[in-house]
Amino acid sequence: MQITFQAVHFVADQKLKDFISEKLEKLTKFHSKIINATVFLKLENSGQVKDKIVEVKLAVPGKTLIGTNVEKTFEASADDAINSIRRQLERLHERQTERR
Repeated sequence: MQITFQAVHFVADQKLKDFISEKLEKLTKFHSKIINATVFLKLENSGQVKDKIVEVKLAVPGKTLIGTNVEKTFEASADDAINSIRRQLERLHERQTERR
């Protein structure tokens, strides 16, 4: 799986990229034909606290799955966004196995 990172208005450190890549690689357990993943990392300045937004777009044959989350840290936001993608992959897999 090819993973592309796009950090908006800042430079993401390698430790954060490695953390998210490791989480995304685990998704191959749920769907073996994942083509690529694009991760958008954004900072939202709402008031005094800067919120961290993680948006994950995952391409599988015939579908594009999107998971987005806003938290106080990138790690927590990435966890929730990837869990959303995982649930979507599980539903997609169930639908495909029912049709067979």
